[in-house]
Formats: sequence, structure tokens, C-alpha cells
Amino acid sequence: MLDNRIRGATVYDGNGGEPYTADIGIKDGIIAALGGDVGRAREEIDASGAIVTPGFVDIHTHFDGQVSWDETLVPSVLHGVTSCVMGNCGVGFAPLRENEQERLISLMEGVEDIPGSVLAEGIDFRWESFPEYMDAIDDIPHSIDFAVQVPHDALRLYVMGDRAENLEPASESDNVAMQAIVRDALQAGAAGFSTGRTDIHRTAKGQWTPSSEATQEELCGISAQFAGFDHGVIQVVSDFDLLRDSGRFDEEFDLIDAMAAASGDRPLSMTWLQRVPGEDQWRDIEKRVASAAQRGLDIKLQAAARGIGVITGLDTSFHPFTGVPAYKEISSLPLAERVQRMRDPKVRERMLTEKSEPLAGDGSPVPPFVDQILAQIDQLSARMFPMQGEVDYEPPVEASFLARARVAGCRPLEAIYDYLVDGDGNSLIYFPVFNYAGGNLDVVYEMLNHPQVLASLSDAGAHVGTICDASFPTTMLAHWCRDRDGSRLPLPRVVQMLSANNADHMGFSDRGRIGVGQRADINVIDFDKLGLRPPEIRHDLPGGGRRLVQEARGYVATLVKGEVVCANGNVSEARPGRLIRQPRRNAQC
Repeated sequence: MLDNRIRGATVYDGNGGEPYTADIGIKDGIIAALGGDVGRAREEIDASGAIVTPGFVDIHTHFDGQVSWDETLVPSVLHGVTSCVMGNCGVGFAPLRENEQERLISLMEGVEDIPGSVLAEGIDFRWESFPEYMDAIDDIPHSIDFAVQVPHDALRLYVMGDRAENLEPASESDNVAMQAIVRDALQAGAAGFSTGRTDIHRTAKGQWTPSSEATQEELCGISAQFAGFDHGVIQVVSDFDLLRDSGRFDEEFDLIDAMAAASGDRPLSMTWLQRVPGEDQWRDIEKRVASAAQRGLDIKLQAAARGIGVITGLDTSFHPFTGVPAYKEISSLPLAERVQRMRDPKVRERMLTEKSEPLAGDGSPVPPFVDQILAQIDQLSARMFPMQGEVDYEPPVEASFLARARVAGCRPLEAIYDYLVDGDGNSLIYFPVFNYAGGNLDVVYEMLNHPQVLASLSDAGAHVGTICDASFPTTMLAHWCRDRDGSRLPLPRVVQMLSANNADHMGFSDRGRIGVGQRADINVIDFDKLGLRPPEIRHDLPGGGRRLVQEARGYVATLVKGEVVCANGNVSEARPGRLIRQPRRNAQC
């Protein structure tokens, strides 16, 4: 007797081929049978008229804090994700010296826009070593599975303390200590190692992150610790010193090449996007990756499903009037009262005429580009769009605030102001900063078709007051396979990108495909109804902290290890999710 049977499924199995019709039999969390007659089951899911895919593997999340207090890992579970990878971009919460958690909180707050008060209240920090951290989060059952990478910033702070914060180079003994910790973590089943090398990332105190200036000697020494293991990946984010010295591009990429070479044959992946400024840098990255591939280096490119930008509103982390003195006077008021005050013609006049004070600078985690945006609202308003009704992540300029202002005969800033104070004040603005320089997603289309690409960069769990990209899997399916005007992607290929390709990159051999013997991590999707609901602000973080959450429609059921964890947008009580521990074998001391 099977535990569950999915009947009448149109199966997209994750291998990239054309779909086929079959029933799926599940026993003890494994796909036990696949075909026309799989036998009887205690429970049954009718998949007639739906498509069935493997559960999605999200390799770029920041649930490092949320995993401690939230068993569901919403919103990812709402978008078909059944396995996720944390510890990206060099930030995380282990290893940890006693009473030093404030350093790591400051890092996560600044780099990933998660309020420090939320992290301090939500995490109990009952670990020191990385294996102890793995044990602690594995003690809590979750809706979906999760894997962890060793974050370079936490590693550096643990070994070097104040010298890490001061961006001092690691000594020989520091390097030996860091290498031992990474090797112990890999032996305990950690998924890999991550490092961050971008000027955009700052701590809550406005400092550059500890790993941002690490030397090649340090990074290659850590990468060499993967030798002897048949698992583990390296993840890197770098802007190649674009904001300070764009001439250092090749020097920085040489370092990434060296890391990949030092690790032996372990995969390395890096963030890939169209930056602003630096709209053509992504082409340079593409050329260097092609060169690396010719030399046998396994470097993959993590690309997004759409523009990477910010969502702003009166209750988000910042908006066009955050730095205006007249707004600062009322910023602490409840939203309803703030909106009421902003409707006063005199207040409106002040806010539209007063100059915005800087938000970035020494002691501030706000990246400099935010001030640049606020100073150029009128010019940038052609890429700022109201988020109303059906969500559109490839909106035309005709829908922008620039176009609204021209129709109304006013400045774009006035059009934005009146939009924000309309209704209950919960209106949101979408501003795609990266990947949208041309006013469309043609660049993203090219990226997603690259042979070395990984569909990624959701940042789920992070940027809770500015970004809401955990919904990337739904955008990949609905927008790129069904709704887009212009070039689209084949559905079998997109399913493969969301499941098997990411699982293979991570070395998760037991998931990512629908086949006998594979984990029963499965999505049942009403493809015709699949879509995104508008983002909304919720105050459901520890201490009442706020975050943006975006739900989906069309996911009939999501199964993890054969148990339904989400059905029709409702998270169930099932908690089959656990820490993914990589195989502990072939490690040479």
C-alpha cells in the first residue's frame, strides 16, 4: 500500500524533455512507482488538468536568521520551493564567539536589510562552532529542507575579531585557523563556503564587510580545503570594484579564477546582473567565464528571473521622501496618521520643495546608490511603476510615473507623492534598478539562455523592507513560459532550471527530478491559473517587525518528502523539512 498517489499527472520530470502523463506512487517519502498503474494508496491527489514538477531548489536565500524562529520558511514554500540554500554572500551566524552575536547581527542588518531587533529577539544563539549551528537549526522541524554554507564574514570575525572589522589582512595563523574551520564544517556536511566582495554591502554601522578586502592567499587557502571532498560549492558576489576603480575588473576576476582552480573540481558560482552604473559589465563577466570554461574551471552564473530593484512605500525601509526634513518630523507616527498629515497642502508643499538629506555615509548601512536615486527621482521616474492590480514585472514606460506626470501636467515627484498618500497609504512603487536599463527584460532573457546560468538570486528571507523576490520561481514559470510578449522560454527547460540544474550544482543527487528512487519533493500546479498576488507589508517578524510578503496562486499542492506542506496557498501543519547534510566521505585530513 502506497502512502500517496498523484493521479493523472502531466509530468515535467526536471530532465528538460517533453512532458508525459503518468501516476506517481509515493512510499516512505520516496517516489516508489511511476507509470499507468502504480497501485493503491492511503491518500490521493487528483492532478488532472495540472502539471507536476519536481520541487524547486532555491540556491540563494538568506533564511539564516528566520530558520531559527519560523518553521514554515514563508514565502518560499508558497512558491514551490522544497529545498533552499542559506549562508550566501559571506553573511550568516556561525561560527560565533560567546557574547559576540551583535557583530553578526550588525552584518546581517546592514547587508541584508533585516532589522537587528528582529534578529536579536528571534535567534537564541545557542552554538559556537559551525557544526553546532547545524545541529541547532536541525533540531527544529520545518516545512522545507535547507542547507547551509560557511559565511566568510562570520568566519573572519570568529578568528580575527577586531582585526577583521578593521579589514586587516589575515596572518598565516589566521589562515590556518579559518581553513580548519571550513574543513570541519564540510566534514559535518556543510554545503559549501561563501564570500562577499561588493562595496554595496555595508554593516549596520556603515562599515565595509570583513571579507570584502580578503587577499587571494586567504581565499585560495580556504578554497583548497575542498580538496578530497566530493561535495561542496563556493559562492561569490563581487561588483569588481565598480564604484571605486572599474579598472580592477580583470584583477578581481583573476582572484575568482584562482579560487576555482584551488578548489580542485568543485563548482563555483557568482552573481550575474546588469549593474547601474556599469551597464555593460555583465558582458565582460560572460567573456571571462567562457575563458575559464575553456581552461576546465567550473564557474556558474547566478541570474535573476526579472529586474532586481526595490519596492518602496510609506511603510518600507525607504521611499522618495525618507530624507526630507518635513517627512522626518512625522516619520515616527503611525501610518494612518502620517498619511493624514501628508494630505495637508502645507506639508505637501514642504515635502516637494525641501531637499532630501543624505541617508548614506559614515555610520549608515544605506548604500550610496540610494542617495543617488533620491537625488534623481524626476530623471529615474521612467523606471518607477505603481504596483496596482495584476503584478507586472516587465512594465512599459507608458505605465511609469514619468508618463503619469506628463498626463497630469506635473513633476514626477508630485505624481509619486499623490500616489503614496492615496487610499490607506499602503500603495507600493516598483523600481527595477538592475537588469532593466533598456526598459525591458531582454538582457535577462539572454542571461537565462546562457549555458552556464543558474536560475537564482531570490534573496528569500532578506531585504525584508525593500525587496520581495522569493517569488522568482513563479515569475520563471508564469512570465517566461506563458505571459511574456516577445521571446519566451520553454516550460520543460524552465522546470529543469528551477529543479534539476540547481540540485545538480549543489550535489543534491536525491532530489530535483521526478523518477523512481528520488525524494518525493513535488509540485502540483494549475499552470493556467499560476500567478503572483501583489506584495503586502506584514508585521509578523519577532517583536512585530515588518516585512514584504508576496503570495502566489495556482500551486495546488507542494510535497516535501511525500507530505503536503502547502495546498492552494495554505501552509499545512506537516514539518518534514530538515537540514541537508552532504555526504561525509572521501575527506582527507
